[in-house]
Amino acid sequence: MDTPQVCRALLWVFMKEEIQELNEMEEKNFMPGEGSFKEPYTCKLCGKSFSLKGNLKTHMRIHTGEKPFKCCQCGKSFTQKKTLSVHMRIHTGEKPYTCKPCGQSFTQKQGLKGHLKIHTGENLFTCPQCRKRFTQKKNLDTHMRIHAGEKPYTCKLCGKSFSLNGQLKTHMKIHTGEKPFTCSQCGNSFKEKRGLNVHMRIHTGEKPFVCSQCGKSFKRKRDLNGHMTNHTGEKPYECKLCGKSFMQKENFKTHMRIHTGEDPFVSGALVKLRQRGFRTPLPSIHLANPPETAIY
Repeated sequence: MDTPQVCRALLWVFMKEEIQELNEMEEKNFMPGEGSFKEPYTCKLCGKSFSLKGNLKTHMRIHTGEKPFKCCQCGKSFTQKKTLSVHMRIHTGEKPYTCKPCGQSFTQKQGLKGHLKIHTGENLFTCPQCRKRFTQKKNLDTHMRIHAGEKPYTCKLCGKSFSLNGQLKTHMKIHTGEKPFTCSQCGNSFKEKRGLNVHMRIHTGEKPFVCSQCGKSFKRKRDLNGHMTNHTGEKPYECKLCGKSFMQKENFKTHMRIHTGEDPFVSGALVKLRQRGFRTPLPSIHLANPPETAIY
């Protein structure tokens, strides 16, 4: 028998052994009454079953709280390596899933699938109050808290409450001082990825928000919104004390100092002193109704 024939014969033997092993496994795990296969690895804590031992091992981390895969950039930990790999795209900026109709990119395939419904109009959930549309009902339910004024997520350190869990997580960075998103160009750090994205436009010169009236461009959408009031004449910022209205929020904030008596330069100096550990009382000149026994 020549060499090719020997190889074919051996391959056939191995295949027969493998097929027999699979058949034995099927006979062992098949449940005749139910017409399906049982999953032999069962979690003793919650009863969930798995076909592979490795899947049960991964599942057990939900109960134990074990998160062996840690992000070297921000310290966040995960139960699975593939989840860490997806998370790393936040830091690298990698967005491998791109929408062909509009070019928008996503870090996860699920994000792209949800986004595509915007183009197809398929199963969109619309807010009855503001007409904002969502690809998932759970996102609409979460959004509705904004209109209802519901704030179920409360900071244990300062008591401030939020409508969204993500808002609380972002807020907590104020207390921890955590700024995991760092600019590769100048080293400036930010609490949120979107803060870094906006900052990067300083280096790139990108101004994606363009005024449809005069063509002027802006780095941030809110800057464009503020600029549009110059064309519309709208004055959305109204002083509740005297009724005067303003186009720009900054002008409104400056105006409010007339009522509070606040001196922005002195108060700024006081903040710096307090940050350095000095206990300095607020001078009565900054108060609308200063007490007679103010301490200087």
